[in-house]
Amino acid sequence: MNALTGRRVLVTGARGTFGRHLGAALTAAGAHVVGLDLHADVDATPPVLGVDLTDPAATPGAVADAVTRLGGLDLLINNAGVGGPAPAELPPGEVVRRQIEVNLLAAWRTTAAALPALEAAHGRVIFVASRMAVLPLPLAAAYGVSKRALVAYADALRHEVGTHVGVTVVYPSMVDSPIHDSTAAAGLSLRGVSRPEPVEGVVAAILRAAAARRAPRDVATTRRGRLELAVARHAPGLADRLVRRTVAGRVAAGDLDDAALAAGMVRRHRHGGR
Repeated sequence: MNALTGRRVLVTGARGTFGRHLGAALTAAGAHVVGLDLHADVDATPPVLGVDLTDPAATPGAVADAVTRLGGLDLLINNAGVGGPAPAELPPGEVVRRQIEVNLLAAWRTTAAALPALEAAHGRVIFVASRMAVLPLPLAAAYGVSKRALVAYADALRHEVGTHVGVTVVYPSMVDSPIHDSTAAAGLSLRGVSRPEPVEGVVAAILRAAAARRAPRDVATTRRGRLELAVARHAPGLADRLVRRTVAGRVAAGDLDDAALAAGMVRRHRHGGR
């Protein structure tokens, strides 16, 4: 990780599960780091500036403050994200709006504010997406939609600025963190649907991407993840069948019987269909 020594790095969602580990690992690798988060902690190591990244008026100033503190910017890691249950069959509400605002628009807004400094340094931007961006699961439509849209944004950005700024997307699977609390509370735990992986592995994958000689386009965090990405992209019909089989198994086992948001899907599975 010597390539990270002296690098000036901005991390969003810096007080979350990934953010805290990223800040510590980057600092240990010799990088200069500033974080952005809804809750500030300017005395922490690394320091975290407080900002609501869903606020269009506040974000540019917070990014400018971070860049000034760092003396420039070599790497932006768009890590901030929220989750929550949101069945596709129900009309979108506040949970959906919040996920699109944080997972997509906040990253877009932060990136736009940071681009002049990144271009000046021929730097990089890393988007922490999710395997659900390419392998969506039922009952979490807002998360899958927002992360897939984030990947689409990264693709468009790469075409526009890729001659001067590297653009990478990282695809973690499920990591035990508070982002899943509301989903679990609704009786929609991802256990048995998505295989958990350690946060350290995700952080290591992000650091490898940051330190690579050339910015990689897409980064899976595990070998299983690489296989899932390949199947989702090159054999989407097979990927659909695998998800449907897994969901049908959970329904048959009664895992979703107490989840009100899954009632429609459970009813359709048990009454049969085409």
